[in-house]
Amino acid sequence: MNNKEFISSLAKKMGSKTATAQQFTEELVNAMGDCFIEGNDIQLTNFGTFELKKKMERVIVNPASGQRMLVPPKLVLGFKPHPAWKDSIKKGGAE
Repeated sequence: MNNKEFISSLAKKMGSKTATAQQFTEELVNAMGDCFIEGNDIQLTNFGTFELKKKMERVIVNPASGQRMLVPPKLVLGFKPHPAWKDSIKKGGAE
């Protein structure tokens, strides 16, 4: 499902115009982005948790040249789905 299809589906479920659903989605994404920039995790009840995780610095080796390089530490965004969603997806989406 692409963005346009998602917005249309959301508007239909909300019983509103697509412009309203588009604005809602943009504001939600912007608010979530602001939280991540501040270093906060977001937990959405019955959906899952978006977590910032710190990857430690590590040494990698270029297989072609054998050169060793140091990769600096960084923050990555991860998602941990709610157990009910996870089980439903494992079963192929059928309830």
